[in-house]
Amino acid sequence: MDRNTVLAFFLIALILIATPFYMNKVTPPPPKREITADSVATEPSRNKVKSAEPVEAQNYEPIISSRSVPVADSLMITMITVNTDLYTAVVSSKNGGSLISFQLNRYTMNDTEAVELITPRNSNNLLVSTLSIDGDPLVLDNNWQIASPPTEINVFRKPQSLTFSTTVFGGKEITKTLTFYPGSYKIDVETDLSVVEENLSAGTFQLSWSGGMPITEKNSKDDLFYFRGYVNQAGEIQNPKIPKKKELKSKMTGSTNWVAVRSKYFAAALIPQTPGMGAEISGMYQNKTVPLYNVSLILSASQDQITTLYIGPLEYKRIHGMNVDLEKIMTLGWSVIRPISRGILALLTYTHKWIPNYGVILILFAIAVKIVVYPLTKKSYQSTKKMQQVQPMLASLKEKYKGDPQKLNKATMNLYKEYGVNPLGGCLPVVLQMPLLIALFQVFRSTIELRGAPFVLWITDLSAPDTLMYIGGFPLNILPIVMAVTMLLQQMMMPTTQAAGQQKQMTYIMNLVMLFIFYRFPSGLNLYYTLFNVLTIVQQKYLTPTEETLVPVSSGKKPKKK
Repeated sequence: MDRNTVLAFFLIALILIATPFYMNKVTPPPPKREITADSVATEPSRNKVKSAEPVEAQNYEPIISSRSVPVADSLMITMITVNTDLYTAVVSSKNGGSLISFQLNRYTMNDTEAVELITPRNSNNLLVSTLSIDGDPLVLDNNWQIASPPTEINVFRKPQSLTFSTTVFGGKEITKTLTFYPGSYKIDVETDLSVVEENLSAGTFQLSWSGGMPITEKNSKDDLFYFRGYVNQAGEIQNPKIPKKKELKSKMTGSTNWVAVRSKYFAAALIPQTPGMGAEISGMYQNKTVPLYNVSLILSASQDQITTLYIGPLEYKRIHGMNVDLEKIMTLGWSVIRPISRGILALLTYTHKWIPNYGVILILFAIAVKIVVYPLTKKSYQSTKKMQQVQPMLASLKEKYKGDPQKLNKATMNLYKEYGVNPLGGCLPVVLQMPLLIALFQVFRSTIELRGAPFVLWITDLSAPDTLMYIGGFPLNILPIVMAVTMLLQQMMMPTTQAAGQQKQMTYIMNLVMLFIFYRFPSGLNLYYTLFNVLTIVQQKYLTPTEETLVPVSSGKKPKKK
């Protein structure tokens, strides 16, 4: 293995090692601190679905001034079940229609129960609040009225609506209507406060989502890594981080396209039909570990406002289909990597229509990539052989100009030019595959399409490490070990420009480094890389070009095969 190849592997290792640190910088893990304020309202507990929360849920109530505008709350709470082909929801009359349960029919937890996106922590959702012209808070978290409430509604063929109403300011009636659509995770929230506009400060109100999203994954630490809140204003995405020693509270004025919160695989977004007048985002830590992000839209009360709530999985096709750039909250890598990630995801999901196993698709993908890069790999091998052949000449130059580095560099470059040697040629296939490797890492790590996708035997989730068993609490992952072995075999077959002892030492070091890096990577990525190494070994064994004699380019002679 020559220095350039070692350098290329080192750069790959450096980038892959640095990626988690970069992500920690952008989305830091929650610091350990005590909760100092409350933000989420209390809701009755539910027994329908067992939550995946590893921490005890803690309930919160909005802080209301003693001068708050009084709102009658003598009504009993009403709960209505909404059945669709994608989810089963329970809507409460509290807040004028809030979700107290949202079970996804197509996604399950570790114990095979349906994913539940509403817990007591975020059940104070779709809250309408404002200020009176006297500056008194008006928080409409009471039980609103609904005429002839059904016990359940079915939304399989056409949209269905629920309309809630309440009175404020001496009997003025305001309404909120929730409209559910078949085959969609979108819920339209129509709020009409126009009759009380003159009673409101600045003639505006807020529609909010508090408490973020729940933990749904077995690896809760990994899930929490993706917890964030977002505001889109004029195409600019803002996602301020919760400070380490205090709460986050940020109010933004100006045209607002949407606000959103997310976990690793799921999100809730409020998207106004007419851009909002501003937004607020706040955050805190619950139980020292769970970041709570609250977002709200500031809307005009001069007319009824229709805001679309998207609550569901971060499926790229659905999110992109909203046509509001909501896909920008998805984790698909840096801007230069994102198009590659989207292309890979589109190819994998499209192929999945005909091949139901993503592992098989990955095998075919690795073979296709190997065929495409074969000419480059061939050139790389030839370049490495040429570098090996000029080593005695380089040694002579080093001896001749050992006291003059400038002349040595010039003579070395002239030597490379004379014999048509490209010192970086051996690294080209590796460098070109780096963006592909990083994009595959992003796709398999954070896209829901690969969540829980099995391959064979013990590989039951291509988006997670392929842990066969635990030994003393340490996971035994098989694919990274196989990958390291194939890499070792591949490197031992490569032509080298170093002494045998140095080559062997560098080979072992690089394999240990790569094993360490890849050990906790998604099994899908390790499967791809392992198979790619196997194909490279086959190529080196049976398809490598015959070694040619080295002749100067200026001689006009063609190299002869040995």
